Amino acid sequence: MSGQVSAVSKKAEGGRQKAEGKNKNLASNSTRHKPQATSLRLFYALRVPTELGSELARAQQQLKGNWRAVNAGQMHVTLSYLPSVPPERVDDLKRLGTRLMQDLPPMPVQLRGTGYFPNEGSPRVWFVKVEAEGLSELAANLRAGIQELGLETDDLPFKAHITLARKKGPAPRVPPKIFDLGWTATSGTLYRSILRKTGPIYEVESTFRFRGTPAPTPSVPPEGGEENRNQPSQEMP
Repeated sequence: MSGQVSAVSKKAEGGRQKAEGKNKNLASNSTRHKPQATSLRLFYALRVPTELGSELARAQQQLKGNWRAVNAGQMHVTLSYLPSVPPERVDDLKRLGTRLMQDLPPMPVQLRGTGYFPNEGSPRVWFVKVEAEGLSELAANLRAGIQELGLETDDLPFKAHITLARKKGPAPRVPPKIFDLGWTATSGTLYRSILRKTGPIYEVESTFRFRGTPAPTPSVPPEGGEENRNQPSQEMP
């Protein structure tokens, strides 16, 4: 009887060891095939207000052919693009954005005319030009800060613009347009770009408020000086 018990015990022990070995192999395979964290596509930008984006969306109605309009809610002015960022370095970029933008005053931004990238041949991008005092300096400082962090950034010359559409095949150009539009930017944003078949989508990683004090506007004396202040104005007939 004891021999039978011993045999059963050995069989049970063998089964337990076999199961443990199988579990170890499964755990090892799970660890070996666990997907590694991929790099992120990030960029610093000024976000275009919703109401202004809606105005630009009206211009997009002129697009024909294979132009793909940018969603009004995702329009922005790119300041610096980072094509490959390890996830653990995102906090470094958040600190950089805070350091470079927290003391900036609100920034008046003005839209100008439309253009194309490239301008010659078959363009891929239709955009509207943007102007703002201090914008080029901010973009240059961000690029320098990114390089000091040892991260990769684009090396293209900075041209402030808002992308209105991208072309995916033959399509006619839209006639030039001039916009009398603008807004006051009160913050910058660090975005994450996620590629989809329907086009990229952008998620906010961090927002950096412009907390500086605007420079005072100099007063301009009336034309003609004090002696003409009380003189009646002359109107054209």
